[in-house]
Amino acid sequence: MSLELNEPETGQGVPPETAQDADLDLPIQGFKGTPDEIERQWFEKIYTGRGDRQKQLTLRAVLMGGVLGMFMSISNLYTTLKLGWSFGVAITACVLSFVIWNTIRSVFGGRLSQMTMLENNCMQSTATAAGSSTGAAIGTAFGALLLIEGGHRPWYVVASFALFAAALGVFLAIPMKRQMVNQEQLKFPSGIAAAETLRSLYSKGSEAMRKAWALLFSLVAGGLVGLLRSYSALVEQLRGSGRPQVWLEKLQAAVFIPDSLNFPQWMNPLARGQMAGFAFEPSVLLIGAGMITGLRVSLSMLLGSAVLYFVVAPHLVAIDLAHAGLAGYVPSFAMKPSGDILPTRWALWGGTAIMVFSSLTTVALQWRTLARAFTLFKKSERPAHSAAMDAIEVPVSWLVAGLIPITIGMVLVQYLAFHVSIFLGLVAVALSFVVSLVCCRATGETDTTPIGAMGKLTQLLYAALPGAQGIASINLMAAGVTASAGGAAADLLTDLKSGYILGANPRKQFIAQFVGIFFGLAAVVPAWFAMVPNKQALEAFNPPATYMWKAVADLLTQGLHMLPVTAIWAIVIGAVVGVALPLAGMLFPKAHPYLPSAMGLGLSWVMPFQNSFSFAIGAVIVAAWAKFSRKNSELYYVPIASGLIAGESLIAAIIAIACTIVGFLATR
Repeated sequence: MSLELNEPETGQGVPPETAQDADLDLPIQGFKGTPDEIERQWFEKIYTGRGDRQKQLTLRAVLMGGVLGMFMSISNLYTTLKLGWSFGVAITACVLSFVIWNTIRSVFGGRLSQMTMLENNCMQSTATAAGSSTGAAIGTAFGALLLIEGGHRPWYVVASFALFAAALGVFLAIPMKRQMVNQEQLKFPSGIAAAETLRSLYSKGSEAMRKAWALLFSLVAGGLVGLLRSYSALVEQLRGSGRPQVWLEKLQAAVFIPDSLNFPQWMNPLARGQMAGFAFEPSVLLIGAGMITGLRVSLSMLLGSAVLYFVVAPHLVAIDLAHAGLAGYVPSFAMKPSGDILPTRWALWGGTAIMVFSSLTTVALQWRTLARAFTLFKKSERPAHSAAMDAIEVPVSWLVAGLIPITIGMVLVQYLAFHVSIFLGLVAVALSFVVSLVCCRATGETDTTPIGAMGKLTQLLYAALPGAQGIASINLMAAGVTASAGGAAADLLTDLKSGYILGANPRKQFIAQFVGIFFGLAAVVPAWFAMVPNKQALEAFNPPATYMWKAVADLLTQGLHMLPVTAIWAIVIGAVVGVALPLAGMLFPKAHPYLPSAMGLGLSWVMPFQNSFSFAIGAVIVAAWAKFSRKNSELYYVPIASGLIAGESLIAAIIAIACTIVGFLATR
C-alpha cells in the first residue's frame, strides 16, 4: 500500500494536502461556540479550502464503491447468518479502492488521473450503502420468517422490502445530520477512522507522514490480531465444505487468539454457572473505538455492565431459583442445564428504554436548534455562511420529496405481501424515525448501532397493537422496517462524519449513498436465495441473530404476559433514567461532564460485559497517555486508534469474503 499522493490532475488548482492537514484536525477536536458559529468555522476553515475544488461525485467513484459494496454485502449477509453481526464497510472500501485504482493506473501507464481524496470519500458512501444498508432485514427478519413458515417469500418481495427500508433510513438521516454532525459534533468513531485512513493514504509533509506511519503500524497490528482471531472461521468453513487444509488446521491450532478469555472463577458473580460475555475480548477494534469514544461514555458503559453483571443479574437469578417450578411464574432468565445465562437477553428491554427516552428527551430539550433544520428562511434574513451552508446541505425539500413515495411503497409492500394493515404500516414508518434517531445517536457516541435492540422494541410494541397481536409475520416485518431504517441512517451519518472532517459536499455524499442501495440489492438478494435455498440450509448456519428474532416473535405473539415482570420494571426504570440524565445535564451544566452518559448506560445493557470492558480499556489508555504527554497523545491517538479499527475490520472482511466463496462453491 503506497502512502504517496500523485498530483490530483483536476485542473482546478487544488491546494496541497499539507496546507490543510492541521485544519482537518479541527472537526475531530470540535469547534466552540453557538450552532451558527460552529457552522461558520467549519465552512470557512474546512470546506472553503477544499470542498467543491476537488472532484467528488464522479462515475468512477460510484462504480468503484458500488462494485466493492456488492462483494461486501454478500460477506455481511454471511457473517450475519453465521455470527450474528456485520462488519463496517467504509474503511475496507477506502483501502481497497485506493489500491485497486492505483493498480489500474499502473496498467494504463499513468494515463488515468489519480482519484482524489474526496472522490474516495464519495466512493465509501456508495460502498457503505451497498454493503451494509440493504441486507440488514434479510438475514434476520426474513430469516426468522423462513424458520417459522418453512418457505421463502418471492424474490421481488424481498427486493422491494429491502429497497424501501434502506431508502427510508437514508432519507430519515437528512434532518439529523446537521444537528448531530455539524452542531453537536458527535464522535462517530468509525467515521473519524475512515477519514484518518484516507488522510494517511494521501499524506505529504513531515507531521502528516508521521501520523500516516503511526496509522500504518497500528493497521498492521490490528490486521494481525484480526487474522489470528478470525481465520479459524475459514478453517471451519473449509472443513465443512469437504476441502480441509491440514497444514492450515495445524497452524490454527498452534497460533491463534481466542475469541475471549474468561476471568478467574473467584470473580464470577454467580454461585454456580457462568454468565455469557463475562470475559475479556482481545479485540483491538473495540479498544480503538474506546480510544476515540472517550472516558465519559466508555466508563459509563463499564459502569452499566458492572451493575448488570455484579448486582442485578445475580439477584434475579437467585429469585428465579427460589421460584422455580411455581405455577404462573415467568422467570427472568432461561436457565440452561449448565447454569449459564446471557444477561443481555433480559437487560436489553431496560437498556433500550434508556436509549429511546434519552434520545427523545435530548431532542425535546434542543427543539429550537432541531427546528432550524425544518425551517426555510429567506436568504436576506440569513447570514452569508448560513445561506452557503444551505446550498451544500441536503435540503428539507428532498426529505419531503423522498419520504412520500418511500412511505407509500413501504406500506404497500407490507400490505400486499404480509397483510399488514395500512395503519400498522404507517406506524412502522413513523416508528422508524424514533429508531433512526436512537441508532444515529448511539453510533455517534459509541460507534455501536443497536439495530437488534431497536428491532425488539418494535416487536414489543406490535405485540400490543390491535391487528398485530399473535401474527408473527407482522411482528417480524414491522421490526425489519425500523431496524433496517435505523441501520441505514446511522451508516449515512457515519460516512457524513468522514466528509465533515475532510471538507466534502454533503449533498454529493447523500446522492452517492442513495445510488449505492441499488448496487447492494443487485448482489444481496440473489446471494440470499443462493446461500439459503431452503429452511434446512438456514438451520445449518445455526444463525444466532435470526434465532433471537424468531424467539422474540414466538414469545410476544403469545401475549405481553409472557414478558417477565422484571423486564417490565426494567423498561419503566430505564425510561426514568433516560429522561433524568439529559434533564440533569441541562439543569446543572457544570455537573454535566461528570454525569454518566445515558447512551453509554443504555448500550451497556444490550451488549456483553466484554465489549464494554474493551471500550473502557481504550479510553483509559488515551487518558493515561495524555497525563504523561498531552502533545503526543493529541497528535497520535486518533491515527493509532483508526489503524487498529481499520486493520482488524479489513482482515475480518477478507476472511468473511473467503468464507462466503468457499461456502458458495460447496453448494455447487
